[in-house]
Amino acid sequence: MNNTKVQLFSGEDIPLEMHKVRVVQRVHLLPIEARLKAIQDAGNNTFLLKNRDVFLDMLTDSGVNAMSDKQVSAMLQADDSYAGSETFYRLEEKLDDIFKMKYFLPAHQGRACENIIAKTLVTPGSVAIMNFHFTTTKAHITEMGGSVIEVIGDCGLEIDSTNPFKGNLDLDKLKKAIDESEKVSFVRIEAGTNLVGGQPVSLQNMRDVSALCREKGIPIVFDASLLADNLYFIKTREADCADRDIRDICREMASLVDILYFSARKLGCARGGGILTSDDIFFDKMRELIPLFEGFLTYGGMSVREMEALAVGLEETMDLDVISQTPLFVDALAKRLLKNGVRVVTPSGGLGCHVDASRFVDHIPQQQYPAGALAAAIYIISGIRGMERGTMSEQRNEDGSEHFSEMELVRLAIPKRVYTLSHMEFAADRISWLHKNRHLIGGLTFEEEPRVLRFFFGRLKPIGDWQEKLVEKFLQDMPNGL
Repeated sequence: MNNTKVQLFSGEDIPLEMHKVRVVQRVHLLPIEARLKAIQDAGNNTFLLKNRDVFLDMLTDSGVNAMSDKQVSAMLQADDSYAGSETFYRLEEKLDDIFKMKYFLPAHQGRACENIIAKTLVTPGSVAIMNFHFTTTKAHITEMGGSVIEVIGDCGLEIDSTNPFKGNLDLDKLKKAIDESEKVSFVRIEAGTNLVGGQPVSLQNMRDVSALCREKGIPIVFDASLLADNLYFIKTREADCADRDIRDICREMASLVDILYFSARKLGCARGGGILTSDDIFFDKMRELIPLFEGFLTYGGMSVREMEALAVGLEETMDLDVISQTPLFVDALAKRLLKNGVRVVTPSGGLGCHVDASRFVDHIPQQQYPAGALAAAIYIISGIRGMERGTMSEQRNEDGSEHFSEMELVRLAIPKRVYTLSHMEFAADRISWLHKNRHLIGGLTFEEEPRVLRFFFGRLKPIGDWQEKLVEKFLQDMPNGL
């Protein structure tokens, strides 16, 4: 069954969950005074909030997706061996069935894969060209002495668009970057560009990029962490793929690249990661690094129980009703916010709904981290933990100056099979109230600023007493503080 075809007599357009809930977990909605204290104790960084203080955890979909009954039951058959585990071979067989790539190297998560790939391919002074960077990807490349060039199409950096594949690489920009670079370490394609709204790449774009890179002899690396959402968009938005089997699409995507890697915290709804390749030379180079940084070649730092769950989760990713859940819920939340005048990235992508902080709080300059301030404000008035995806998530320039982000977004991630439509309604209601009172929100400044990946554990303070004023206004309108 394809749940995108279900019509309601009422004419409403709402997502239909193709699962039933059998196990639940308690959540708590603290009063606003307690939320204010919690975010201040966390240094106004939503990463540092304790989950006991969070009502809806929309920080990420990484490692927090709900497992299916089949995944949980599969964990009981795990072969807990250091070397030669049957669990590894079951996972290897499933990956071969889906992607048809020759070799599989396990790792404990996606950024571990990035570390291995960067150490294998990046040399000082080289450049990695990609549609758009991800925070850890860029950090691994720069730590190895390389740099990043982004060649996403112009529409990829537009908030409002009708382009169905805003994550596509611009071929003219790609050719120019290749021609003007002395040494290209690799071209990276990210499925579902994380930092610019979870926007997908088309299969045709991958074909075009692959043809160019192979003509130039440049390796292609594919980050498939957000593949599930991207597959849904290819299936529903790319005309020549409408009647194609999802597994068939996966196999073609894999055939177009030299190295494929993924975070199983996203793809497969488990925890772990992996690198796939059919290239003997790349495999031999990367294989040497797995025992050094991850673990033996048949577990790579992964729990065998998670590996069993991953094998099942990958098979479930071949089901359109499974991979449609996040995109449909993202779209539902986006439509409710747009209806109330809140600007979000369109068309809706995967991963989460992305609120445009640059428009929401256009009175806050970028050096005061508007997306970070908005994320803190959203938590204060709702208990919802979102993630800053703006200047805070960038690294400073070598001279210490601020590197301003192309976009200032607050990501409201929607983990798979975790939240219901009533949660989307609540999120839309509270954020719409905040939008009407957005003039009360002020900026932030760093108190503690780590050199690398500062958005993970840096601490900030508000500029002025805007948070107290926001609480005061909220209590006027919602006297019970909830």
